[in-house]
Amino acid sequence: MERQEKNNVDYYVIDVMHILKSLWRRVWILILCGILSGAIGFSISTFLIKPTYSSYIKLYVNNIEYNQRDDENLSISSSELTAAQSLVKTYGDILESRSTLQNVIDQMGLDYTWKDLAKMVKCASSNETEIIKITVTSIDPYEACDIANTIAVVLPMRISQIINGASVEIVDLAVPELNKVAPNRTLYTALGIFIGVLIPAIFVVVFALLDDTIHDEDYVLKNYDYPILGKIPDLLNMGGRSYSYRSYRSYRAYRSHNHHDDTNKA
Repeated sequence: MERQEKNNVDYYVIDVMHILKSLWRRVWILILCGILSGAIGFSISTFLIKPTYSSYIKLYVNNIEYNQRDDENLSISSSELTAAQSLVKTYGDILESRSTLQNVIDQMGLDYTWKDLAKMVKCASSNETEIIKITVTSIDPYEACDIANTIAVVLPMRISQIINGASVEIVDLAVPELNKVAPNRTLYTALGIFIGVLIPAIFVVVFALLDDTIHDEDYVLKNYDYPILGKIPDLLNMGGRSYSYRSYRSYRAYRSHNHHDDTNKA
């Protein structure tokens, strides 16, 4: 960030090229931080977070009271299908109720509280149809499958006790899924790399904006109405060789002595 004083104007200009050059000079730091942070994200997702697995069941929601004698002439209207879809949310609330989940816990002999089990169960409509999909997530894939199948037994009975004329039919029972659903190591690693590069990049940009060092004479000519009276030479890189200021003084003394001898000879 440069403070402008030419023509008595007080404002700031962001030198984008200076910022880009600062980032480029420190790109190795950004890469190193990104690699280290990505490795940390990968390690956390692999060793610190327990993997979870999920299983699901599908139930068909029906609000029609079947009459076995007239089932051949039974027809379902669109309004009845719409009503069945609206019941999906109602059935989901019944599933997440304390009494229903406690019934599941009692039948399976689980050590969870009903609130713990509620966090493991999710209920949603399948593709906006009258089919309800209930997903159970657990650190044990077989436990998730057993809980889902127990819900398939308990929920229809609870619904029939609460809502007259409503019924639920099982479409799919749960099977153990051995592929974990979380954590996503790729996501954690990518997030770690992104954070590892972003944070040091922010520091580099901030330092570049706060840098008010005069780097060359062009900076003075561009931003100030002051003449340049002199320029300090680059004493450490003369002709591609590196010198200290002490060696530079010795070099100047040597040149002056030789010049004096040449003058005397002449």
